[in-house]
Amino acid sequence: MNTKELSKNKLVTIFCKNNNTYKSYPIGTSLFEICRDMNIQLKSQVLAARVNHKVENLNFLIFKPKNIEFIDATVSAGMRVYERSISMVMAKAVKDLFPRAVLKIEHPISKGVFCKISSFRSITEEQVQQLKNRMQEIIDDNVPIYEEEKQTSEVIRIFRKGRKTDTVRLLETLKMPYTRYFRIEDYTDYYSGVLAPSTSYLKIFDLQKYQNGILLRIPNKINPQQLEEVVPQPKLFDVFNEYIKWNKIIGLNNVGDFNVFTQTNKIQGIMKISEALHEKKIVQIVEMICRRKSSRFILISGPSSSGKTTFSKRLALQLSVMGIKPIMLSLDNYFVNRKDTPLDENGDWDFEHLNALDLPLFNQQLKQLLAGEEVEIPFYNFELGIRQYRGEKLKLNKNNVLLIEGIHALNPALLSEIPEESKFKIYVSALTTISLDSHNRLATTDTRLLRRIIRDYKFRNYSAQETIARWQSVRAGEEKWVFPFQEYADVMFNSALLFELAVLRQHAEPILLEVSPSSEEYCEAHRLLRFLKYFSPIYENEIPPTSLLREFLGGSSFTY
Repeated sequence: MNTKELSKNKLVTIFCKNNNTYKSYPIGTSLFEICRDMNIQLKSQVLAARVNHKVENLNFLIFKPKNIEFIDATVSAGMRVYERSISMVMAKAVKDLFPRAVLKIEHPISKGVFCKISSFRSITEEQVQQLKNRMQEIIDDNVPIYEEEKQTSEVIRIFRKGRKTDTVRLLETLKMPYTRYFRIEDYTDYYSGVLAPSTSYLKIFDLQKYQNGILLRIPNKINPQQLEEVVPQPKLFDVFNEYIKWNKIIGLNNVGDFNVFTQTNKIQGIMKISEALHEKKIVQIVEMICRRKSSRFILISGPSSSGKTTFSKRLALQLSVMGIKPIMLSLDNYFVNRKDTPLDENGDWDFEHLNALDLPLFNQQLKQLLAGEEVEIPFYNFELGIRQYRGEKLKLNKNNVLLIEGIHALNPALLSEIPEESKFKIYVSALTTISLDSHNRLATTDTRLLRRIIRDYKFRNYSAQETIARWQSVRAGEEKWVFPFQEYADVMFNSALLFELAVLRQHAEPILLEVSPSSEEYCEAHRLLRFLKYFSPIYENEIPPTSLLREFLGGSSFTY
């Protein structure tokens, strides 16, 4: 009996989380075969599976006992599989139609992904439709997406022949002996994670002309049978565009470029320039505030770990330089008594809900301040869950402005009774503007999650596992209370620093390695560890004590 026949007679037992079932299969059975045999039915089509909490392609073969959970586009890991896969189909379609063109997948916008084609200064509606039709043909043909692995030197040769210079630079700086890549027919490409088994899995997509490029529309995460609704975001687009142009000026467009700078000891200059750019932007914002003399309330919002607190402190310093005396006012002071706090869908107190704040009192006191009156500011006792007064008085003089920071700061309902001319609204977020290569963008949320993991571990006594476990809830709150109002801002500030992921790597890796492989959170921890390996590490010696990064790393000259 040969080895192949022998393996057919051996069985391996798997546990499927989706149906809470143990079942034995011949060694070498694929995830696809197991999924079909168990008749796994999810909200949408199965795209991949978590195998011992690691995401694997459906062609993955089982040789040992495993825990398996099949996933679709309703979970973040599944949506990433879908986005990567449809991006490869788009890249192949571009190559088929415009052989000498280069597709650049740039950044998220308007609930889709903004893309550009190098050969077109501005693409036409006809060309967009042509590209969409070719993508649909590839999908309808149900073409297999093959995952292959070869020596890195051979993969580099393949990509160099295909004129993928940015991917070549990335692989050369990583210095890995073997590299995994993907193939659709004769088209090859590199992606940082798992892809769907074939193009037929990618039926829900659309392309539309957007600014000077293309918006790749992807499925809605809650209902993947429908496309995400396009939400106009011109201000956010301008911020991304500005930073991408700046990246090009200094010659740092992707992680390969970054690693070359690091490995040739040129990164210190980039660090200094990045910090200087932050300072310049803050000064420009202060000048805008000064020109608008009616602005008495400076409203600062942004998602978790965007650096709002340090930004506010640096803004206050620059305001002081201009002879303006800023006063910080925390929205936390205006929480309603705990017994009056709204409940979420699970019956728990929803402290992120807008009505967890006493809006009538807040508006009343700000109107009084605007009129030159003195008010007594409440204090919220979190231990007792009640509002108290401690004799803290506040009055705005001629040269005072009030800095109000919080997730609801840009929500029009927060200060509905305050004249618009009295408000100056700022949105802060960490918008990562470099990518791995032309077809692998970096998720902006990953930067914020890594910041939060490090800060929670260092200063709040939370493990990475605990932070990751809460992250989905945090993101849900942002989707409800932060992101819908970002375009209301008078100005947006990008708190991301070009070099920061290489610095965060040094701090995050040992924390993430503590996450138990048997835990649900290991899947995300493993993904983040793989993601950080792309960055040549650098140390924080050159980071000044006033840097936004110091809020998360420690060593800040500000008090938090």
